Amino acid sequence: MNNWVGMTEEQAGIVQKARKRVIESIGKNMDLYGVTLSTGHLYGMMFFQDKPMTLDEMGEEMGMSKTSMSTGVRTLTDLKMVHKVWEKGTRKDLYEVEPDWYQTFADFFVIKWQKSIEMNVQALRKSAAELKRLAESDPDNEALQNFVATDTRKLGEAIRYYLWLGRLIDTFESGEIFKLVPKEEPQADSH
Repeated sequence: MNNWVGMTEEQAGIVQKARKRVIESIGKNMDLYGVTLSTGHLYGMMFFQDKPMTLDEMGEEMGMSKTSMSTGVRTLTDLKMVHKVWEKGTRKDLYEVEPDWYQTFADFFVIKWQKSIEMNVQALRKSAAELKRLAESDPDNEALQNFVATDTRKLGEAIRYYLWLGRLIDTFESGEIFKLVPKEEPQADSH
């Protein structure tokens, strides 16, 4: 109970209960990021730490194996929600939560949607090219020409959407999004 020096047992209990509620909420919401509940709980626990942690410390705090912690931290690192830090005199890897949740969301959005855009635009363009070749193979077939024209129009609309989404991603990468939708300003402490 070293962390609670200067507090009564009751006060420490209230702090722990409040933190646990937030950690559980974060864990449940992490499925939006494709993250398991336990990895979400790991992120929530790390959020409340005032110093970087080793995998051993995380495992001890969470009551889980170092292997589980390593898998969770790797996932969070890939999503840029946690990063490795260096500390003089420490041989073990240390990790801490990215404190800027706005940037965390922006990074996640970019990582996930760029893959989606590339995959979908490639499929749409390939299908459009196949339909064009089909239409050219039988130019007098009115029914075929109508189907191809309708589908080609729909594919074009989808491609335009993904190009727009790409421009939206650019605003996240450049930080321009925060000019369009400003970050909330921190509240002044009321103490």
